[in-house]
Amino acid sequence: MNFEWTAEESAFRKRLQDFLAATLPEDWERFSQHGPASPALTEYARSFCGKLAEEGLLIPHWPTEIGGAGADPWRQAILAEEMWIAGEPRGGQYMNVNWVGPTLIRYGSPEQRARYLPPIAQGAALWCQGFSEPGAGSDLASLRTRAVLEGDHYRVSGQKIWTSYAGLADTCFLVCRTSEDRKKGISILLVPMDTPGVTVRQIPSLIGEGDIHEVFFDDCLVPIGARLGEEGQAWEIIAYSLTNERLGIPRYALARAALDRAVQVLQAQDEFAAEAVRLEAAHCAALCEAARMASYAIIDRRCRGEAIGAESSSARFATIMAERRVAEFAVEYLPEALADAHPYLKMHHQRGIVAGIAAGAAEIQLNIIATDVLKLPREPR
Repeated sequence: MNFEWTAEESAFRKRLQDFLAATLPEDWERFSQHGPASPALTEYARSFCGKLAEEGLLIPHWPTEIGGAGADPWRQAILAEEMWIAGEPRGGQYMNVNWVGPTLIRYGSPEQRARYLPPIAQGAALWCQGFSEPGAGSDLASLRTRAVLEGDHYRVSGQKIWTSYAGLADTCFLVCRTSEDRKKGISILLVPMDTPGVTVRQIPSLIGEGDIHEVFFDDCLVPIGARLGEEGQAWEIIAYSLTNERLGIPRYALARAALDRAVQVLQAQDEFAAEAVRLEAAHCAALCEAARMASYAIIDRRCRGEAIGAESSSARFATIMAERRVAEFAVEYLPEALADAHPYLKMHHQRGIVAGIAAGAAEIQLNIIATDVLKLPREPR
C-alpha cells in the first residue's frame, strides 16, 4: 500500500476543508451538539447538503451517468473523513450518499431510481433503515415484521426498534419477512414514512438529543412496486449495503481530531507532562491509527475490485475501540468538556459513546470476526 496521497487527492481534501471553513456557521462546534437526528441539525443538513451538491461534493463517488463524478473509493474516504472531522454536518444524509443511493443504483428498478435518486443527489432526502427488532437486534434472520402479498400490495405488520432518524425521515429501507425460510424469506420494501399505519415513537436518550426510535407498522399497504429487488433477495442486498455503510463512516477521523484537540488543551494548561497522561494519549493515538489502517486496507481492496467480506467487521471494531478510548481519555483528564467548556470534545463524546451500538453492536462484530474471519467453532468441541 502506498501511504502517500497523490497531488489530486491532497487537492481534493484541501477543497473540502476550504468549503467547510467557508460554509459552516461560526458557532458550529456548539451547534453540532444537537445530534445528527435532531430537528435543528436535520434542517441545517438539508441546506448544507444542497450547497455540497451545488459544488459537486455530495456524491462525487457516484457514477457519472447518475450525476456523480465517478471518483474512486479513496475520494469517498477523504470526503467522509473531512465530514466526520467537522462533526458530520450532513446529519443523517451521510447514509443516503454512502449506501442507500449506491444500493438503489445497483438493485433499484428504473422507476425507483427515477423517484429516489434525484432527491438524494440534491441533498433533499432523509432515509432510515428498518432493520433491528425487539428480540432480533442484529440477527436479521430472526426478524418477524411480516409483509403479506395481497394482489398488487403488501400488507405490512410488525415493529422495528433502535431506528436512527425515523422521526424525520422521508422513506424507510424496510427489511421484512415474506416467507418462512429463515434467510431466503426476507425481502426489502421502500416505504414512505407517511404511509397510513406507520407510527414512530422516540426512545429517550441519556445524552444529547434522541436519535433512535421505535417504528410500528399496523396493516400498512405498500405497493408491490416498492419492493427492492426480488422476493428473498434481501440477504444479498443487505450484505452489499452494509459493506458500503461501514466503510463510509470513518469515526476514527473524528476520534483522532478530538484526541489532538484534548492534547492541545492539556498542553496549554500545563497538564500534559505527567507520564500517565502521555502514555494514555499514545494508546489512544495508536488505536486511531490502527482503525485507519484497517479501513484503508479494505478501501485498497475495493480499488482493486476485490470482494470484501467479514473483514469489514474487523475495521469496524477497531474503530469502536479507538472511539471509546478517546472518549474515556477526555472524561478522565478533561471532565469539564462535558459541561460545555470544550464543545468539540463534548460533541465527540456524544458521538463516541454510542460507537459500539450504531452500525452494528460491538458484540455482533466480534461474533462475525470469530466465525467468519478466524473460523472459530460456534460451540466447544
